[in-house]
Amino acid sequence: MAVESGPVSAAEYEEQQPATLWAESGDDRAGDGAGSPSSAHAEAAARDEADAAALAEAAGNSAVQHLSPAFPDRAAWGTASKLRAWQVEALTKYFETEPRDFLTAATPGAGKTTFALRLATELLARGTVDRIVVVAPTEHLKRQWADSADRVGIRIDPMFKNGDGMFGRHYQGVAITYAQVGMNPEVHQKITASGRTLVVLDEVHHGGDALTWGDGIREAFSGATRRLSLSGTPFRSDTAPIPFVQYAPDEQGIRTSISDYNYGYGRALKDGVVRPVLFMAYAGQMRWKTRMGDEMSASLGEQVTKDITAQAWRTALSPEGEWMPAVLSAADKRLTEVRRGVPDAGGLVIATDTTTARAYARILQQITGERPTVVLSDEAAGSSRISAFADDTSRWMVAVRMVSEGVDVPRLCVGVYATSASTPLFFAQVIGRFVRARRRGETASVFLPSVPGLMALAATLELERDHALDRPKDADDGMYNPEDAMVAEANKEDRASESLLEVQPFEALDSQASFDRVLYDGGEFGTGGEVGSLEELDFIGIPGLLEPDQVRDLLRARQATQAKRSKGRAVKDGQPKAAEPENRPMYMTIKEQRTELARLVSIWSRHSNEPHGSIHAELRRISGGPAVAQASIEQIQKRIDVLRSRIGGRR
Repeated sequence: MAVESGPVSAAEYEEQQPATLWAESGDDRAGDGAGSPSSAHAEAAARDEADAAALAEAAGNSAVQHLSPAFPDRAAWGTASKLRAWQVEALTKYFETEPRDFLTAATPGAGKTTFALRLATELLARGTVDRIVVVAPTEHLKRQWADSADRVGIRIDPMFKNGDGMFGRHYQGVAITYAQVGMNPEVHQKITASGRTLVVLDEVHHGGDALTWGDGIREAFSGATRRLSLSGTPFRSDTAPIPFVQYAPDEQGIRTSISDYNYGYGRALKDGVVRPVLFMAYAGQMRWKTRMGDEMSASLGEQVTKDITAQAWRTALSPEGEWMPAVLSAADKRLTEVRRGVPDAGGLVIATDTTTARAYARILQQITGERPTVVLSDEAAGSSRISAFADDTSRWMVAVRMVSEGVDVPRLCVGVYATSASTPLFFAQVIGRFVRARRRGETASVFLPSVPGLMALAATLELERDHALDRPKDADDGMYNPEDAMVAEANKEDRASESLLEVQPFEALDSQASFDRVLYDGGEFGTGGEVGSLEELDFIGIPGLLEPDQVRDLLRARQATQAKRSKGRAVKDGQPKAAEPENRPMYMTIKEQRTELARLVSIWSRHSNEPHGSIHAELRRISGGPAVAQASIEQIQKRIDVLRSRIGGRR
């Protein structure tokens, strides 16, 4: 019984399914060409109807057998009775028109791989395609795709190299990286042209990572029979167009990407498909030295210049200071609490480079007495370590970037964002490692520096973005890197804001951590406190198994408790009620301080006959900090205090 190519209802499809989907997927439509179905499947197709139906049911269910039990509104699609509702919606929409290109944007952890493989099995069964090419960002993801495909009876070669020319006939396709395509698109164009090919572009936004990648993908896959693009973060921080993605102008004339189906974090959270995320923000006092020998200091998270923020952040991430050990210790305490309800819960530290990753691992080993899994590269050894960690019950893994996207380790519940990367794309990819729900009630916890840019990204986690090819001249939506052209142009006009990180050697001197606040569901909770204080432990001790509404209610209760505790201390100590701070823009305060400092320097210059420049240099030597144009409110105030003391003494 043949499956019609037109759209059918779920009920009609389920009636047709047992006798066709997997039985006919073994039909040798491609002859002896590369990627033709194996003889085992051909024999299965020739069996009697009862055996074929049993085979169909087993294989069809295997595509989703790893899914957790009964999420809300889950609907049936053929034999795969455990498909999630969004997957059914997306499949139904696809087969309404069967387009050549289809972009599915689904939040990390929603099940894009299962959706793609379910679509692939159907296209194979209908004879629409006879081979599959999966393009992934990393070597590890190639193997992960091959393993998942094998579980549903699709044999994909993840070891294929450009020099091989063609994959073996015992495979139905290959898994390759975007870099492979970029290096030799002609090879992949020949593979695609040699049969009816479905190309799956996993995390398709990587198609714009390099000009050669985008050009190579267009050249290699322009002739594909079908193209399925997948992304958990369908936007980029630049304006490089993504191959095979449609763009249309919005109401402001900005060309933005168009998703054929979108399943965002907000809806996935309501459906129980992903975990809610508690962001545990940590501040603290930082101190570092410049090339000129000037010592600078700032509080992490205070409103200062971009350069000061970057250097304070970098100081916090230094394994030589006290900030990272304190935050890692707090994160491990949180992991212990989560493991009370989720015994195999694991933690992941995302590091900036291999040196700091190894240092963080040593700190964690001292804290826990257990050697963490360390992943430093995208080679086979790194993949095997990730796989081993995913299957065991150890506590911590430390990695450099490669675990930030697409890697499926569902037991990750606690994370430490210990990298200086701050683009919305990278941030969303990292958080995606912790939101994959296995059962209702699991909560993710991510520890991160209290840096304004990261706080804004955490507060807007549920915001769905499209990829914009154009930028409005006055845009400032948090999607741009500090190195964006707009900022670079502004820096040309104000040399005082030129990035110190690029022109000066850096030496972190000291870092101290303090608990700042918790961000959850767009709200902020907590009154701050020292590391190890009741204020911190109130939130670290939140149970790891709670419904989202219960998390919100408990956060509010802890917030109220801290407010009462703080009020009680003030009454006990006889402290007067603090005056409400005046709500004024920071630049106004800094401008007034600079004016006052200039006035005092002028006065002292008349008394001492010293040039203004010499006085400023002396103040920097005594008080620390950069030039006035870069100095924070606190640093300028110190210089004012020094001059007032001198002038008072002369009088």
